[in-house]
Amino acid sequence: MKVISGPASKELAEHISALTGFDNIPVASKVFPDGESYVRLEGDVKSENVAIVQTTCPPMQDGRLFQLAFIADAAKRGGASKVTAVVPYLAYARQDKTFLAGEGISVETIARMLKASGIDELITVNIHSEPTLKQFPFPAKTLSAIPLLAKYFVNKGFKGAFALSPDKGAMYIAKQAQEVLGGDAGHLNKQRDRYTGQTVQTAEGLNVKNQTVIILDDIISTGGTIVGAAKILREQGAKHVFCACVHGLLIGDAEKRILDAGVEEIVGTDSVPGNISKVSLAPLLSQELRSQK
Repeated sequence: MKVISGPASKELAEHISALTGFDNIPVASKVFPDGESYVRLEGDVKSENVAIVQTTCPPMQDGRLFQLAFIADAAKRGGASKVTAVVPYLAYARQDKTFLAGEGISVETIARMLKASGIDELITVNIHSEPTLKQFPFPAKTLSAIPLLAKYFVNKGFKGAFALSPDKGAMYIAKQAQEVLGGDAGHLNKQRDRYTGQTVQTAEGLNVKNQTVIILDDIISTGGTIVGAAKILREQGAKHVFCACVHGLLIGDAEKRILDAGVEEIVGTDSVPGNISKVSLAPLLSQELRSQK
């Protein structure tokens, strides 16, 4: 197998190559003056299984998706026998159903586009809803980076910390972290006002007084849910409050708002490169790719 470094995940791809021993193929890329993308593989892929590592996170998710498709097409034209797309953050995954007449299902459109470009398999990380993968016309699977995030806090000396989910629906995330942290786990309750549509978080039955609490979620976008959770934890007497997520989009001033709410540190992965990307997905993805060699 060879690992192709997508422009959006160059460092991650190189890290995966170092861990697996698989050859790394760089990609030359540029954007023409008219805004169109160009890619070129700088290596031989004939008769090889290849893994394209390319995240599709904001702010350029559309361009990154096109780059992924162009790289896959180039690999197949170059004679690759199998093309696996390793997409840490999969754009449009949350647009997986229709609500109003006249809407399409964006993730299905993306899936068909990737299939047409030559992709044979997809590996992603902590997709928001796993059943979404059934909408892909080729094998697709999701891996969980929650244990890696939990291990980060264990290594910082917070073994036994309380793993908190912002709502009951994501309790499975808190339980995954609990297995590594070794402390308790729980969730906040979320109630929606039937008239205003606004949600209110409560901490009924939650005892976090004098505890170190880590709020865990798959995606942090605007940060509103985390801000509300942090304020509740502080009111409940939590000693330390941290926040961890797989995909730290942190739109606008989300990072500042979360820190201002009393969160001491925000930890994310390199699915979304940035200053909170303190945990690499390379070990997780390397293990998966080695198993498929």
